[in-house]
Amino acid sequence: MRLTGKWARVSATVIMVCMLALLTTPIAGSNYEPFRPRFTTLRIGLQFGSTALPSANLRNVDGYGRGFDFGFFDGERDFVPIGAFTSETAITMAMDRNMVWNPSAAEGRGEFREGTSGNIVLGAFHVQHGRSFATFEEARALANQHTGGFVRYHSGLSEPFLVMIGQHTTRAAAETAMANLNIPGASVCSGTANTITVVRTGTNVILFEWEAGNTPLGVRPRPIGNENPETWFRGFRYNGAFSYQRRDGGLLTVINMVDIEDYVKGILPYEMSNTWPLEALKAQALTARTFAIRSLGRHASQGFDLCVEVHCQVYRGRGLANDRTDRAVDETRGMFVTFEGRPAETVYASSNGGASENVENVWVEARPYLRGVLDPFEAYVVRRIAGYNWTVRHTPAALTERLRTRITGFNLSTVAAVRVTRRSETGNAIGVTITDVNGRTHTLNGRSQILAGLGTPTLRFDVAGGAVWAPAQLVANDPAQVVPGDTQLFAIDGSGNTVAVPSANMRAITGDGNVTAVSPGGASGIGGGTGLVDGQFTIHGTGNGHQVGMSQWGAFAMAHYHNMDFRDIIHFYFTGVEITETYQR
Repeated sequence: MRLTGKWARVSATVIMVCMLALLTTPIAGSNYEPFRPRFTTLRIGLQFGSTALPSANLRNVDGYGRGFDFGFFDGERDFVPIGAFTSETAITMAMDRNMVWNPSAAEGRGEFREGTSGNIVLGAFHVQHGRSFATFEEARALANQHTGGFVRYHSGLSEPFLVMIGQHTTRAAAETAMANLNIPGASVCSGTANTITVVRTGTNVILFEWEAGNTPLGVRPRPIGNENPETWFRGFRYNGAFSYQRRDGGLLTVINMVDIEDYVKGILPYEMSNTWPLEALKAQALTARTFAIRSLGRHASQGFDLCVEVHCQVYRGRGLANDRTDRAVDETRGMFVTFEGRPAETVYASSNGGASENVENVWVEARPYLRGVLDPFEAYVVRRIAGYNWTVRHTPAALTERLRTRITGFNLSTVAAVRVTRRSETGNAIGVTITDVNGRTHTLNGRSQILAGLGTPTLRFDVAGGAVWAPAQLVANDPAQVVPGDTQLFAIDGSGNTVAVPSANMRAITGDGNVTAVSPGGASGIGGGTGLVDGQFTIHGTGNGHQVGMSQWGAFAMAHYHNMDFRDIIHFYFTGVEITETYQR
């Protein structure tokens, strides 16, 4: 047997330390009240801030919806219909301003932009009928009697449904139209900073207007039979309903109001391949669901819970979902990873390079369930992971300039040596000392400084010319489970069986390709050399990601090569957690 790389990355047989202990960690939290999420409807920001829109199109997916209901969402995130609806299957929400339709905008799907010159112009000035109504149907009946008539909902009135007629780009034109109509009590009006106009997509035919102050407009697709509606928005298919608000009177913030299970179905095939083993997908579903419920209100200042990018979780709806990914969500429905009765922070990344890390060495706050573990499973899939083995090189001048511009307080002269001077229990570099040509030193501590200063993808690295690193202690899933060097070591063979491994047979491959014996009580990998190879500081490492929590490729290997289920995966990467079922599947 040999240890490939410098941190126990193996090919055919994987060094393991008491694997059974790793997967049978005593469960915490049994004396705590069962966790129950307050909300199962999530608010997902699709377009907001710098990506907010002047107009936003919706279209029913054929066979999965027929028209839309209008209303709002209450404090419990339930949709409250106001009786207003449309049978149109393609609608556009826009600011109530003078707008021009641009058919080639929004990636070829078209959008309204402010202006008055174009083939299709949406005017901001309307004639308001003198009557108001308590119901949408009453107002619509009168609106249909007038060319260009439509209904506006105004929440501040006792009879909130108003009849509007026509749309004009100037107040003068609207006043002329009002004089021709000769309707008692009529007036000319335009929208406020909060008004949202709903039109038939690609036209200036107004279907409905919403004026409710800071209360966002809710738009819910109307189902066909028992089908779960799906709606096209900017090239993606989404379940759930939608919310629109002109925050501070500006462009439209668009939010998907979606059940948490549908949300996870829209994450899973974008965070993990839809062809991967079912148990790996189930582990991903469980971590994604738990992360979401723990992160409710992460974007509260912008009016929603989570965004759709890697800052939160990649969410793109139904596009890549298939029977396998849907099954993974359905078979873990209502399950959350909990610690001491509360949802855990179930972070994950592509790969950890051979060992995860204690969270406080990566970010700031320690968590008892986010402890680093030696991870032998990625070794089975190294060749499948793009960029898993990496090398970073810097000339002395380039590294000196990088450190001066990226590290606060760095004032050394030209760098002469780079050394790893502190490692975590799992062997990741958490302290790197820089020495200049005058012998002065500066130490980079923690992930943010090290990655910023050296430009490495992970903390799983060594500097060329330094000592070959081997763990000073072999540990199971926490530092309390140290395996002394003179006790029996274990490995998982190609069939997934646990077998004893004599420590005298342990080998590692050094940075120059030589095979050398490694003792469990051996070198720490601290000190030695300058890091210079052919005039450049050369750093070799493995992995992609922050190294905290679950390795997605590790989960793949556990499921595919060892027939481990999602519970095994969760308990391996998250120390001492429970899997709690909070509502019926």
